[in-house]
Amino acid sequence: MDNSSYVSLSSSMALRRKLAVAANNMANANSAGFKSEHARFEEYLHGQGTGRDKVSFVIDKASYMDTRQGGLTQTSNPLDIALQGEGWLGYEGEGGQTVFGRDGRMSINAQGDLVTVDGSPVLSAGGAPIGIPMDAGTISISSDGVISDQGGNQIATIGVFSVDDIQGYDRLGNGKFAAPEELGQPPLVAEPNTRVAQGFVEQSNVEPITEMTKLMEVQRAYQRSSKLAENVDDLRKRTIQTLGRKQ
Repeated sequence: MDNSSYVSLSSSMALRRKLAVAANNMANANSAGFKSEHARFEEYLHGQGTGRDKVSFVIDKASYMDTRQGGLTQTSNPLDIALQGEGWLGYEGEGGQTVFGRDGRMSINAQGDLVTVDGSPVLSAGGAPIGIPMDAGTISISSDGVISDQGGNQIATIGVFSVDDIQGYDRLGNGKFAAPEELGQPPLVAEPNTRVAQGFVEQSNVEPITEMTKLMEVQRAYQRSSKLAENVDDLRKRTIQTLGRKQ
């Protein structure tokens, strides 16, 4: 395979990755607390010297998360909360692992635990699941996360945590992130500057128009890359045919 084919192949692989990221963002444009993802590519120069002696390839280097605040939508549901700031909610994942997210749509399960919409227990500031007494009535949640019953008695404090290395965490789906296995259980560090808004839900920070534009750009770029591969293949065939006739 010659350099032109390798260049076309590297471009197609990068475009495939970019397409997958943009499509996932679009699919989660209405997911509460979702943070959009962006692919990062780098140029790899192969060969010695300058000019024609060097070949430029596209490298799928990594992806990063856009941590910007999403817009808030008022629901007036006392069990809905939205975070305003850089903090993260903590949930109890599979096997007791602590995972993080920004989806504050909550409910109370049959056991009286405060859980997310997919049933994951919401953690307190101390890292334990939060139990709501059956006679609590309509609960209130203050801006610092303190949960009180209808009579004003404090029940628990919702954990709002700082996760400095969240960019290196694994995406689990449903807007949740977990520390890579090699890092082990992450420490729970409070994020004091983040406020809790009761009766609101944070929307995804995905910009649908931007992502749709990316999808169209990827489609056009992929067509150009495919055309390059076809041209290289046609040129190779004509070269072989020409050499064959001269023998």
